Amino acid sequence: MMYWDGNMGAWGYILMVVSFILFWGAIIAAIVVFARSMGPGGRRRGNSGAGGAAEDLLAERFARGEIDETEYTARLAALRPAHRA
Repeated sequence: MMYWDGNMGAWGYILMVVSFILFWGAIIAAIVVFARSMGPGGRRRGNSGAGGAAEDLLAERFARGEIDETEYTARLAALRPAHRA
């Protein structure tokens, strides 16, 4: 009967190192994904979907002074009913 003498050989050590790296890589990736989903960038602020992006763009143009207040309110009123329908 043959007994194992405790020597894993080269392939045993290579497999051990690769599995160690994969295990800790998966743990670190799970922590990073969880932290990003819980952080401030994980959720959209304000409105959701394409309507929120259009309203954000309109607000940026108003803040930069590209459009005046009457044009801003008119365009905002035109955007909002389109999203409710």
